[in-house]
Amino acid sequence: MINTNNRLIIPAQPQILSADGIQDRAKRVFDLLDISENTRQDYKYRIGLFLEFVRKNGIGINSYLEFKRYLVNRTDLSVSTKNKYLATAKIFLKELSRQGVIPSDITQNIKVFSQDKKHKRDGLNQEEINKLVEQLKQLPVTPQNARLKAIFSLLALQGLRQIEIVRLEVKEIDLVSKTAFVQGKGRDDKELIDLHPETIKALRDYLKANKKSSGPLFTCQSNNHLNQRLTTRAIRQIVTRTLRKLGIDKSTHGFRHYFTTTLIRTYKGDLLEVAQYTRHKGLEMLQVYNDSIKKQADLPRYYSAFKGVGF
Repeated sequence: MINTNNRLIIPAQPQILSADGIQDRAKRVFDLLDISENTRQDYKYRIGLFLEFVRKNGIGINSYLEFKRYLVNRTDLSVSTKNKYLATAKIFLKELSRQGVIPSDITQNIKVFSQDKKHKRDGLNQEEINKLVEQLKQLPVTPQNARLKAIFSLLALQGLRQIEIVRLEVKEIDLVSKTAFVQGKGRDDKELIDLHPETIKALRDYLKANKKSSGPLFTCQSNNHLNQRLTTRAIRQIVTRTLRKLGIDKSTHGFRHYFTTTLIRTYKGDLLEVAQYTRHKGLEMLQVYNDSIKKQADLPRYYSAFKGVGF
């Protein structure tokens, strides 16, 4: 039911959406969803912004739209990040509607933010990769540094996504056949990938140094979370911290960008061949990479067209 002020009237258990109870309700909602544990943790983290918005403004028929308008004014968030917050809030509200906690689905007919499919940030270039490699080679031999090298090998030489690295199990790595089973983004099944010789070396050193024989491939080494599976957030922190020390302002995804563009150049734009290694579901995103490479290659001709013209 909706009153004259466009506020939703909760038909039962009104305390469920009180300021004190909404956090617990969100936790229960995401705990019962059929999703991976990493996705669950991401949802629980992102729902906080919407919950805070609801605490301040109440919840009504236009709350989801009002939340979107609130995000419009958040200049500190990228469009991609805003859409992730919207998606999380939408899942939460739809589940509340399904459970009868709120009388209707208030997310209907509200679109996400329009997002350019072109990459907003460049990936790592060869110079930056070389700089990173030289730094890693100089590190002393320790279990922690062996883990660092293994993670960067999977990023740069295999083009694995953060979630794919996090999901890896020791038993899925076959150093003899030089293969691994990877559970891709949004997939239930696992794909067999070929491992680069340098990745094999890094993984062998890591497994030996850390005495790994079973369980998650990468685990925490801190006392508070010792031997617990690394999270995607932890991977990002490890990578960002290492890159910043080298003066490289790039993201974890920058490695997949490097991996993909390097293969496209090597295979001279044969996207079907490249897709075997990048495991993109379609060629649309690979074409975005390819168009960017072609544009960069053509820039000298564009510059020369106006040679001698200066102001």
